Amino acid sequence: MSSGAQHGIPFPSFRLAVAFVLGTAACATLRSLAFTEPDVQLQEITIVGLGLTGGTFDLAFDVYNPNDYRIRSTRLEVGIDLEGTHFGDAVLERPLDLSPTNHSRVVVPVRFEWAGVGAGAKALLTHQTLGYGITGRVFLDTPLGDRTVTLQGKGKVPLRKLIR
Repeated sequence: MSSGAQHGIPFPSFRLAVAFVLGTAACATLRSLAFTEPDVQLQEITIVGLGLTGGTFDLAFDVYNPNDYRIRSTRLEVGIDLEGTHFGDAVLERPLDLSPTNHSRVVVPVRFEWAGVGAGAKALLTHQTLGYGITGRVFLDTPLGDRTVTLQGKGKVPLRKLIR
């Protein structure tokens, strides 16, 4: 014989249980996200223009995002030395979208003046490869918050004499 009353979990307790399960799952997902700094490598330097007072060249970087999520750069600052001579500094404030576990090509224009780089600097731009040193910072917007990645590196890089 039935009294007409249903026995079961009261509705507020059910909502609380669902909220707890969803909250636990969200926390577990956020804990599994970790930030790994992107790998930034200078690939080449392309001369864009030379004049009596100075010139412009492009630094072409390969940027690898090892993370399983998209990150976005909000600003890139870089200084470049060629064969031990400081050639210039550049700022790129155009947002860059870096796909998850993927490579992106990033081109940064650098302007310089001959007066600022020394008497022998013109001769450097006749080489096939140049020793370089870079320093800088990349400001990133990630799902885990804002991050700053320091750039430092040195090596040899091909010089393309392709004046556009």
